[in-house]
Amino acid sequence: MIFDAHFHIIDPRFPLVENDGYLPPIFNIGDYRIASSAYSITGGAIVSGSFQAFDQKYLLHALKKLGPSFVGVTQIPVSSSDEEIITLNRAGVRAVRFNLKRGGSAGIEDLEALALRVHRLVNWHVELYVDSRDLGGVFERLAKLPKVVIDHFGLSKQGLPLLLKLVEKGVYVKATGFGRIDFDPAEVIKNICDINENALIFGTDFPSTRAPRPFEAEDLEIFQRTLSERQVHKVLFQNAVNLYCPADYLTF
Repeated sequence: MIFDAHFHIIDPRFPLVENDGYLPPIFNIGDYRIASSAYSITGGAIVSGSFQAFDQKYLLHALKKLGPSFVGVTQIPVSSSDEEIITLNRAGVRAVRFNLKRGGSAGIEDLEALALRVHRLVNWHVELYVDSRDLGGVFERLAKLPKVVIDHFGLSKQGLPLLLKLVEKGVYVKATGFGRIDFDPAEVIKNICDINENALIFGTDFPSTRAPRPFEAEDLEIFQRTLSERQVHKVLFQNAVNLYCPADYLTF
């Protein structure tokens, strides 16, 4: 079983925002179902991209269509009301994303206040698309937050020592974006699991927007070669279910 902890739905019926001259190709729910049909995916997390900014309509539609085994990771402005956040939570949203690499989200200046607020209000965590080379400037803030997830292995080999120190502090890392990173993922997967085997969560990153190489089936084989069977189950399924899913999540 796989819980796909990171993928995008790109539906042109809903607002899309050009980001640095880029608009993503269509990747709607039907496309995701086709792309994921070769894998044993039983649930997942739909992640808002920079090109969706603060639009929630696409996400609410996708969550309704995909069903209760899927959750949302959204981008909201710091001005969002408690009522708006509670409404999103009821619809299945479970985290707020800060896109520090490409924008489209709340800014770094709002990170601590918004992270603490959504955690207190609806028990959401925060997810960061950030180059690990830039973690030094936010390390202390991230280490103090209730629950944090770093996307795409942190992207850069140069920042891996800081990433691993954050794992020691309880931060989660997404094993996603294999075509985005500049290092051998097998070694980093093992290093993270040696520190905390509950900290790593897998996602396909479909449709791999702007990635030099999209997700491939061979990426999954890295876990089989690197980890024990128990650890593979944790990374591909259980860790993400524990992170995203409430107590009444009965799909499994």
